[in-house]
Amino acid sequence: MNLTISGHHLEVTPALRGYVTSKLDRITRHFDQVVDVKVLLTVDNMKEKERRQRAECNVHVKGRDLFAECSHADLYAAVDELTDKLDRQVSRYKTKTQDHHHQATKRQEIPLA
Repeated sequence: MNLTISGHHLEVTPALRGYVTSKLDRITRHFDQVVDVKVLLTVDNMKEKERRQRAECNVHVKGRDLFAECSHADLYAAVDELTDKLDRQVSRYKTKTQDHHHQATKRQEIPLA
């Protein structure tokens, strides 16, 4: 799995990088076919303080790209909500890709006499 963490208008500290990687390990624990993960952490210059910190993530799994974003006053809380959203998307995608079809029963031919 390739993991890219970048920051826009903020410096990604080693503590923040470790927190994001520890949270994203939950996704790879549930679904092992994750190819690429790109995380963008942003601090916007907005008037609303509660929506200033934003975390967004692109997850490339086998067959599909998943995207989630979340805004919060605290960047760590935004990362928490982001991983919750991604976890739900990945688990839903995993259940869709699994083969749930059962073998059809064979019909018996009844001879007409």
